[in-house]
Amino acid sequence: MSTHQLHTRHERRFAANRFVYPVLSRRSRGISIGVNLNPDKVCNFDCIYCQVDRTRQSETRFVENEALMAELDDMLALAASGEIYLTEKFRDTPAELRRLNDIAFSGDGEPTTYRNFDELMAACAALKRQHGLDAVKMVLITNASMFHRPHVQRGLAILDENNGEIWAKLEAGTAEYFKLVDRTSIPFERILENIAAAARVRPLVIQSLFMRVAGEPPSPSELAAYCDRLNAIIASGGRLQLVQIYTVARRPAEGFVAPLADAEVDAIAALVESRTGLPAAAFYGSSGY
Repeated sequence: MSTHQLHTRHERRFAANRFVYPVLSRRSRGISIGVNLNPDKVCNFDCIYCQVDRTRQSETRFVENEALMAELDDMLALAASGEIYLTEKFRDTPAELRRLNDIAFSGDGEPTTYRNFDELMAACAALKRQHGLDAVKMVLITNASMFHRPHVQRGLAILDENNGEIWAKLEAGTAEYFKLVDRTSIPFERILENIAAAARVRPLVIQSLFMRVAGEPPSPSELAAYCDRLNAIIASGGRLQLVQIYTVARRPAEGFVAPLADAEVDAIAALVESRTGLPAAAFYGSSGY
């Protein structure tokens, strides 16, 4: 079999997947296996920076558990063996990034709205153990809107037991800016309460996307209020292990949203560290935006 045929054979193993997809993640610093629990594109937020086109209906409306687990099983094998680097998509991956970092639950909507969230977390954790990948993280990328639901709390506990990490979205300091950016009927206070309660159980990573809205970056007063919110979580007994400050990297659905400059992202990260004492990591927009 030629090298080209080998590449093609491996590529086909994930090119047609509907629920599981591999990416080279700038924040994970390695391969991240994404799991999409919202193929119907339904989300309880409608963030102005989101790149998901919700005007078009997806071909796949529901999660098919057997298909999802089969795709994840195959993807874990492909990544763990290193065969993924034989594919055209990943063959140029730098040596230092040739590592499987995590299984990330996110996708085209809020993953914790999935009705059997706890059962799926248990099944994915069992599959990870079956492959002998205890060191691989299970990362939940979430808007924290459903943390108060019992089945979600059970799912979070399963993550805790299986090298899990929770990345909770918080990108506003005031209710007004929250409504502007995240466009949801869920009250800002609910999000803050959920994050604080979850952080009292285990340390969280906070993910915060800041951008230009109609040409304007977040105001100094908004950023100060944002830091106050982080301090309030800590004061309530919550633990935050890292704050990720990033900006738009792919063209969003809304044309009035644009990325911040690298220096602006760095300035916000520096502000967070000085105002809260928390470590902050900066992630920049794509040059191809």
